Amino acid sequence: MRILFITSNRIGDGVLSTGLLAGLMERYPTAKFWIACGPLAAPLFKHAPRVERIIEMPKEPYAGHWRKLLGATMFRRFEAVVDLRGSATAFFLWTRKRHVLRANHTLHRVIHNASVAGFDPAPWPRLWPGEAARARAKDLIPDGRRVLAIGPSAAWPRKMWPIERHAELVPRLVGKGGPLEGAHVLVALAPGERDLALPLIKAVPDDKRIELIGEDLNLVGACFERVALYIGNDSGLMHLSAASGSPTLGLFGPTPDGRYDPWGTNTAQVRGPRSREEILADLGAGFAGENAMQDLTVDMVYDAATALLDRIASEKNMNKEKAPA
Repeated sequence: MRILFITSNRIGDGVLSTGLLAGLMERYPTAKFWIACGPLAAPLFKHAPRVERIIEMPKEPYAGHWRKLLGATMFRRFEAVVDLRGSATAFFLWTRKRHVLRANHTLHRVIHNASVAGFDPAPWPRLWPGEAARARAKDLIPDGRRVLAIGPSAAWPRKMWPIERHAELVPRLVGKGGPLEGAHVLVALAPGERDLALPLIKAVPDDKRIELIGEDLNLVGACFERVALYIGNDSGLMHLSAASGSPTLGLFGPTPDGRYDPWGTNTAQVRGPRSREEILADLGAGFAGENAMQDLTVDMVYDAATALLDRIASEKNMNKEKAPA
């Protein structure tokens, strides 16, 4: 039995699709899976159980990437084809079941994905980083070391919180009297992005800083599993952290937090006083500035991070009290 799972080019949407994939693995416990996705998202599925093949689909002119996928799958038989990109591919393939996602701009993406195959409640996103990545992550972040992780970048500059504010926030969180006093700081960035994060990097002493720049997603995800808190813009790394189960605070501005909140019980999001609609209206009117998140202050993010950590600590204490003696 074989299932074709067509998911995103982008890391964030790829992470958000892992919940549905895991649900399908439980529904079809003997099936082998073929994953079709973009090159950036491909590492997410490398160590997933029962993944037999990953078909990378770098975008090509004249829909060449879709023709490549059809060429690889046309003469195979599938138990099901699940297409989260809403293409016509499933209707050209031999399969018993077709699940093709249609646009919906009201549901959170995790719930939207799950609905295509009838899952309710929605299975949660998860990571499969592999044992080698987890071993290396343990070397970088030994047991007992507290780490604050920061994701200061994003694919769209307008939704990047100013780097100078990250540089101001971090010492408050890890400095004397902060909620993560004495913690190390992990800075996660894509290849070539170190220069844009220099104000933040310079704000952290060398012996307290871990830099993951252009590293394999599996190592980054394995490190996120071990951090005390992640703070970052609405991006793939934010979703990667949330899927790891670690406390995750997402920073939002011109993107829809209702649909792309970090998913999980240990998560929260924060935005400035303007709604997304107000921000987009300002952008349309020639909004000035490097990005659209100038009104999200350091105090707001600090308070949101502290509230998230306090809530998690309170829930842990309540669970301890409820546990049988």
